[in-house]
Amino acid sequence: MRQAEQVTFGGSGLDRAAHLRDDPAALAALWEGGNCRILLIWRGKPLCALPSEVAVASDSAIVPEALAWIRPDHPMVTGAAAGAVFLGICTAGRARFSVDISDWQPDNLDDTALLGFVDSSEQRHPDLPQGTGFVELRRIMAQLSREDAELAATARAVFGWHHSHGYCACCGAKSDMAQAGWQRVCPSCDAAHFPRTDPVVIMLITHGDAVLVGRSPGWPEGMYSLLAGFVEPGETLEAAVRRETAEETGVEVGAVSYLSSQPWPFPMSLMFGCAGEALGREITIDPKEIEDAIWVSRQDMMTVFEGEHPDIRQPRKGAIAHFLLQNWLADTLD
Repeated sequence: MRQAEQVTFGGSGLDRAAHLRDDPAALAALWEGGNCRILLIWRGKPLCALPSEVAVASDSAIVPEALAWIRPDHPMVTGAAAGAVFLGICTAGRARFSVDISDWQPDNLDDTALLGFVDSSEQRHPDLPQGTGFVELRRIMAQLSREDAELAATARAVFGWHHSHGYCACCGAKSDMAQAGWQRVCPSCDAAHFPRTDPVVIMLITHGDAVLVGRSPGWPEGMYSLLAGFVEPGETLEAAVRRETAEETGVEVGAVSYLSSQPWPFPMSLMFGCAGEALGREITIDPKEIEDAIWVSRQDMMTVFEGEHPDIRQPRKGAIAHFLLQNWLADTLD
């Protein structure tokens, strides 16, 4: 696919400099150097530069367009180097680290907002620069630069893994962070554990000039997206596409081809975008899997993307589903 690496969260050119992860002296020199910048993460939300109050007042839909980075001499990260994740070296030559401050409890925190399908809340720490706040990554992902998006996705996914894998899977003892955040080591049995990425197929299933889309319970009214599902052990991507499509909609799929991939740090997946040719259009919904599935013609999908369809909303911008459908409409999948 010609546009494959233009998907959100991918292809920024970040140098992850993995050879430095087990070099404490080199990491310390980077941390203390003048070119180091640190991204704070709170409950998976990166620190961002917020729009001015004037801009927000004039346009309620405006969202942040850049991450907010702090220097290693900021009081918020004093003594935090040992628990920081080394993200790599950005294209400007600056070392990038991330520090998780999820233990901070904001005043008057509305936990219900954090659990919503769209978390529009912003948390502002009193000790951080004015005009910065923690913002849900899904809300801003399409506005960030390619490098900022990849850095934020990496930090969110790695810290998410640390939060859910704090104990050794071999003996149950509490494990310790190692290799600048890219490993956990068990002090009891010496087992080493590495960040997990769950493979997921997301399918552009077509039949003639129509595409198959579905919706899950709890989604906003009118929102449809491409079908998707986890790849099972011992299964190829192609087999997963056919199995998931059949399980969810009863539609049989013939030829399958790979299109593009997207890191999806919600919490830590890798989406494999695939194209599949349906052998028919008869749909039989499995209500345990999805709420609804429909065929949408190319013309109707163009109307959806123009925001003029009366019943269907387009997938979230920045998600690979939106990316694949957009390229399907533009005939740029090859």
